[in-house]
Amino acid sequence: MLPILYRDPQLIAIHKPSNLLVHRSELDRHETRFAIQLLRDQIGQRVYPVHRLDKGTSGVLLFALDKDSAREMSWQFERQEVSKRYLAVVRGHPAESGHIDHALSRRVDDLAWLGEKVQPGPQEAQTDYRRLATVEVPIAVDRYPSSRYALLELSPLTGRRHQLRRHMKHIAHPIIGDATHGKGVHNRMFAEHFGSQRMLLACMEMQITHPLTGAAIQLTCPLAEDFASVVRSLGWESALPANWLPAV
Repeated sequence: MLPILYRDPQLIAIHKPSNLLVHRSELDRHETRFAIQLLRDQIGQRVYPVHRLDKGTSGVLLFALDKDSAREMSWQFERQEVSKRYLAVVRGHPAESGHIDHALSRRVDDLAWLGEKVQPGPQEAQTDYRRLATVEVPIAVDRYPSSRYALLELSPLTGRRHQLRRHMKHIAHPIIGDATHGKGVHNRMFAEHFGSQRMLLACMEMQITHPLTGAAIQLTCPLAEDFASVVRSLGWESALPANWLPAV
């Protein structure tokens, strides 16, 4: 059962686990489980995706329950009117805060599969980040006797494909567990020493405007246990708001 974070007659938000696709993708033809189908079967009615999370990303995932609400919410995402806060574990110690302004080319993805032409030119992409905690662990990775990592809050100001993952790679602080844009030696170390088999990226909060009432709504999602266990292992619990940690 997918945990339901919010529900009214127009909208429903769930906690999407890591390693679950939102909907069918040409890039993952072998997959047979999708959030859209699982949720439809769970609540017994059709749901309409209005944005996406990468397969490896967990956290707040919003659906509409009718076509009009889906259209309005999709416009909010396209107009960049939705505020989102993510949590990530990255390699190294970035600055305490920063702004990344780095254009990203479009990738062939579900749009191409659906028959929509994809223009490959670069698109404006901006991300703010804030460092919440750091650690240096006495484990050798590559040529160094110890390894540095940081816990970051990421706020995408635009919504490009794989934006956070590509932006963190761009500043040389890739997200742990990212098989495409990350570093395999660090991913393997986290799997071996911390039991982490996932990408350490999660959508923690989302602020939207209700499509019918116009009310401001904040959706919040606690960390999945597989992410929270890494946070606990690195001693970072105190760096997070209490409602971002799973209930004990």
